[in-house]
Amino acid sequence: MANVVWHKQLRILLDLTQEDLDHPELPDLWETVYRTDRFYGRLGVPVSERDLQCGGVCRDMGVEAPMHLRMRGGRREAVHERREDEERHSVPMSDEHKAYQERILRAAEEGGFGGDSEVRTRVGRTWIQTDTLVEGADGRRIGWEVQLSTIDESGLRGVRARAGKAAKNGITPAWHTDRAAYAQRNDTHWTRSDRLPAHLIARNGDLRIVSGFRALDFWHCNVSAVYPCPDGVRRCGKAHATAKPRDVFFDDMVRQTAAGTIVPIQFRAGKTVHRYWVTSADRDRLDDLHGDDTRLPLERDTAPASGASRNRPTCRPATDPLAVQAPENLHYIPALPLQPSPPAIEAALQDTGGHTVPRPRPADGPSGLPRELIELQQAADAAHLKLQQLHDHHERAEQRRVWRHAAEAAQAAITHYARTKRLNRYEVEARLRQLVRRPVR
Repeated sequence: MANVVWHKQLRILLDLTQEDLDHPELPDLWETVYRTDRFYGRLGVPVSERDLQCGGVCRDMGVEAPMHLRMRGGRREAVHERREDEERHSVPMSDEHKAYQERILRAAEEGGFGGDSEVRTRVGRTWIQTDTLVEGADGRRIGWEVQLSTIDESGLRGVRARAGKAAKNGITPAWHTDRAAYAQRNDTHWTRSDRLPAHLIARNGDLRIVSGFRALDFWHCNVSAVYPCPDGVRRCGKAHATAKPRDVFFDDMVRQTAAGTIVPIQFRAGKTVHRYWVTSADRDRLDDLHGDDTRLPLERDTAPASGASRNRPTCRPATDPLAVQAPENLHYIPALPLQPSPPAIEAALQDTGGHTVPRPRPADGPSGLPRELIELQQAADAAHLKLQQLHDHHERAEQRRVWRHAAEAAQAAITHYARTKRLNRYEVEARLRQLVRRPVR
């Protein structure tokens, strides 16, 4: 049995623990759904052909598990059709999983950040279930999902959809595992440690991440270069970046992702997208490289992701094919943060250097967008346009800060508007950018 049911026709989740099924805008919803299901039963319609499915653990794993409704002792119940679906709900959380959750919260607290486990965030008519949610600096929210070797690999489905839903609603997904097969997946940003018992995970030793974090090596494609040219020519004379595997302490990873000094990025190699974590300094240098690939980006002073520690190591990194594989030369797709700092709105409206972007067409009818959203997107575009026209390193660094504040403000406003109006955030953002960036004819 489960308390959350997915209605395929209405495309909503029904919470049986709530009198109104958590949908006060739909009166008599329970009576309508229950009578319809009972009517199907009297007609002999199979449970698998009705409109109800498990909306809890089964749906999170990407499994379609048919259900039917019943009343027992005045209590509403949803019952699985198959025994294997029911058993999926009774699998207890492993001690290792609990130890990781406790360690994430402890590491975050030591860094001055808050957090909680098993957090359920309401998104429109659905929810986002997060193993451990860390509340970071400047409104960052890092959603840690732990998938360990005790989980059947064939049941790990829907990762890309869950990570995408979290990202669209202001939560940066961070998935951690101890299984190499999971770490090789490209559906989200994975990190991996060695397999360890719960008492070693929970203690204060230095637990290392051996896969998922990269250091970027910037080099010039000339006759003295060590790496082959990624463009397939002898020597193109341009600047390139190569991603190299690096170990990082797990506790440092938790704290620095919350602080924003370690960030997720995406690399494209041919038709494959690889997702890694890098330092924010490496990401900034990569921004400069793709702005002008004829010169190497300047070095930036930054603290290493992990330094020496007096703690005894929790584990010794094992030899891993992922950690020693040849580095790939890949293209960068930046991931903008979705949550702004408190002064972000004010920073977005500050000086953008006098540059302008095309004025939007007038918003008519119910599909129109608020002028505040349009002005914030214009400010972000103008700040980015000015950044592309600068060449001095210090001016670019300052302008990049202005651009990011403006972009954060626009993203936060889009998220708030979509949540308030119960709209798809991705569609709102696409419509806003089309409206702002298409010149008036």
